[in-house]
Amino acid sequence: MLAVPLDGGGAVLGALEPWQAEEFLAHMDRGREFIGGYIGFPDAVTDVDSARRVLEDYAGKAAADTGRIYGIRDGGTLVGGVLFRTMDAGQGVAEAGCWLEPAATGRGLVTRAVRVIIDWVFRERGFHRVEWRCASGNRASIAVAERLGMTRDGVLRQSHLLRGHRQDIEVWSVLAPEWEERRGG
Repeated sequence: MLAVPLDGGGAVLGALEPWQAEEFLAHMDRGREFIGGYIGFPDAVTDVDSARRVLEDYAGKAAADTGRIYGIRDGGTLVGGVLFRTMDAGQGVAEAGCWLEPAATGRGLVTRAVRVIIDWVFRERGFHRVEWRCASGNRASIAVAERLGMTRDGVLRQSHLLRGHRQDIEVWSVLAPEWEERRGG
């Protein structure tokens, strides 16, 4: 399996595929309430079959070139992930996202993992824009967007229904020329 080191302590970014459904479910079980405060994965992943379906959906997106999903593992244990929720190759626009269980927070793993996938989509795929959408109350996700040098484009007021509550969604973005300038060409 291919894996990209994220730190000097054994954290790596790598594949997250349907055959890893049991591992994905165990990870969601460890972080269900924490992760579910802002994204819907924990509500969609309730047993091995539903975990497999979510990962199969992303395998289908990868095959259709409309999305990707990657796992963050620390010491061999799945602790989070990053993804391109959507990818539009014709427009050159992708939406990146993340999640992490509580035990893995505060180490910069998500920021480093998102840098890897943004580098890939800009440099290898030639995309022009990466978006980052997160609930206005999700300070950790907003901090990632800021650390990545993204620009806050605006707020979609009460645009996302999660667990019966409407959330304001902030839209952040970075353009390929900005990214290359910040990354040193």
